[in-house]
Amino acid sequence: MAFPVPVIVPVLLPLPLDQPYDYLLANGDAPSPGSFVVVPFGPRELLGIVWSRRSPRPVATARLKSVQTVLDTPPLPPTLLAFMQTVADHTLTPLGQVLRLAIASTSALAPAPLKLAYRRGPAPMPVKPSIVTARVLAAVGEVPGEAPIVAAELGKRAKASAAALRQLALDGLLQAVEVDTDGGPASPDPERPPLALDPQQEVAAAELVAMVEAKSGVALLDGVPGSGKTEVYFEAVAAALRAGRKVLVLLPEIALSAQWLERFVRRFGEVPVAWHSGLTSAQRRDRWRWIARGQAKVVVGARSALFLPLTDLGLIVVDEEHDQSFKQEEGGIYHARDMAIRRAAIEGCPIVLASATPSLETILAAGLGGHVEPEANWRHLHLPARHGTAPAAALELIDLRRQRPPRGAFLSVRLRQALQDTLERDGQSLLFLNRRGYAPLALCRACGHRFRCPNCSAWLTAHRLRRRLQCHHCGYGMPEPAHCPSCGTVDSLALSGPGVERVAEEVRQLLPEARIAVMTSDTVGTANAAEALVAAMAAREVDILIGTQMVAKGHHFPDLLTVGVIDADLGLAGGDLRASERTFQLLYQVAGRAGREARAGRVLVQTHVPDHPVLQALASGDRDRFLQVELAERQEAGMPPLGRLAALILSGPERPLVEKAARELARAAPFDPDIRVLGPAQAPIALLRGRWRERLLVKASAEVDLQAYLRGWLGAQKFSSKVMLTVDIDPQSFF
Repeated sequence: MAFPVPVIVPVLLPLPLDQPYDYLLANGDAPSPGSFVVVPFGPRELLGIVWSRRSPRPVATARLKSVQTVLDTPPLPPTLLAFMQTVADHTLTPLGQVLRLAIASTSALAPAPLKLAYRRGPAPMPVKPSIVTARVLAAVGEVPGEAPIVAAELGKRAKASAAALRQLALDGLLQAVEVDTDGGPASPDPERPPLALDPQQEVAAAELVAMVEAKSGVALLDGVPGSGKTEVYFEAVAAALRAGRKVLVLLPEIALSAQWLERFVRRFGEVPVAWHSGLTSAQRRDRWRWIARGQAKVVVGARSALFLPLTDLGLIVVDEEHDQSFKQEEGGIYHARDMAIRRAAIEGCPIVLASATPSLETILAAGLGGHVEPEANWRHLHLPARHGTAPAAALELIDLRRQRPPRGAFLSVRLRQALQDTLERDGQSLLFLNRRGYAPLALCRACGHRFRCPNCSAWLTAHRLRRRLQCHHCGYGMPEPAHCPSCGTVDSLALSGPGVERVAEEVRQLLPEARIAVMTSDTVGTANAAEALVAAMAAREVDILIGTQMVAKGHHFPDLLTVGVIDADLGLAGGDLRASERTFQLLYQVAGRAGREARAGRVLVQTHVPDHPVLQALASGDRDRFLQVELAERQEAGMPPLGRLAALILSGPERPLVEKAARELARAAPFDPDIRVLGPAQAPIALLRGRWRERLLVKASAEVDLQAYLRGWLGAQKFSSKVMLTVDIDPQSFF
């Protein structure tokens, strides 16, 4: 008698480990790489995937544990496995931690629940059926074995109760079965006529279609706000669909999706499959399985969608590619734009990076700015004018040193007049302040006590609408205190500085007849809430929209005539090397919301430093000049994108232990003439979520293999179990 020979299966687990573990599979052939399995790990049972290579530390077969279950779920495709390895190699993230990004929702792996359904049973038709019986049998048909009808639908058609259907099944007139009703999403139609494109748009669209047909290339689609970038890359989407291939579109904000989806439906007739954090478990399960089975033709989502098991990709689009929210800062640090370029290369498909304010990294790669030649296979597609007849909005800098707002207010007289005038002209206004809540600082008038977070080195932000003080780093909150906890004085709370809620309060006092809405992550925390507010604005149910960066980009409101920036200087402070770049991007984007149809728009920017190069570039509209100056400064300092950086962050619950580990790590740094190790130094937010933090910054020339240097250095280090090391390649923030 022949006995089955156990096979050794390497299994990668979603843990911060870099290698798979070997397990035994007693029966059957080894599952293909990417297959989902359940295995024992210590006292637990864990979900993992079959990996493509064995563990580098083999264990005797007799000591190996056995695979418990091989799930009946489509395996992760080979291209996704290769992409996961690429992400791990580039970011120095343990491979198992990257796997967690690909299986972040384990509920998605469960099969859809079966539903009760009925079809015609074997019993003959009664001679004199009741009225209900006749209706039911007419609904299911006369031939046994025909397609079943879900019980709820059958009851609705035949006007029969669930009890009546069960009785007919007992009588043999019906046969009860369980069915999978997950039929998949509707497919977008690429043959629907597109919107009319102008000559510049047609040229850009033709270039993108050619890239889709060639199955390669990186395109920077660079167009001013309102130039129709979305409609242009929709033609590349249509080309990929005609070729029978899939499309992935990444958007930075859930708030952008509402109007984007409306445009998509207008062009393709159906909604794409959306993927974001606001989905329910059931929605995630259904959509993940559609994607894994190849039924989802177009997927649109936030950065996490980059790790979905899409097969046969024909195009990737990163819209608003410059946006900071594409950088994942925790739980596996990566930049979705940079990783999307790598996934496109692995998949053998082109990628489009769209923006009105491209990042300096993208500018440099595309060969703009005069510093280097474009990278191989990159092309620059420029849309310099708004689509249609909409003129560019006039922009005016308001010098707050000379035009001070009234005492206790934050809107200058000039901006107040503009809001009043716009309301009288039956137009809409937008006020932008990139600061949530009512006030960024709460203190006691009597003793000066400042309210700070007990878990973070940060002040608590006052939220007047909820009467709470909130930490925007860890989520800690407390009710507004009735008395000072330091001196005991009653009713001594003073709120310093403006947030969007405070600006809204001022506007309500100024224009009580205006319909006002506030748009921040506090007020529209879900995709549905964002969609409802955007729809209200588009339907002219809002006169003045006040918000943070959520309002700054992607929206098209035809009657938005006035944009006011409350504090243009807010992003220019601090030591962030990207402060000027980000401020310019944000202000340029928010200014682009004004006057997008026939009526001219205006933009009023309040500032204390009107001579700052960022604001001068904004006022003159000379974006390219600003980018050239910024690139020259980065080159002189050897900073990205003309140099390389990596941040090493050590954290732990005990401050002395973290400081000691940081000093020892710095002393162990290997010498390299092209690399400088700066620090350690206390992080700007030294205490975050109850953990003390120290930072080191590794600076290298652009030609250095920074990852290889870090592997050699960090691989030999041992830390206390209480100290955690986080590596951030090409950091975007320095908090």
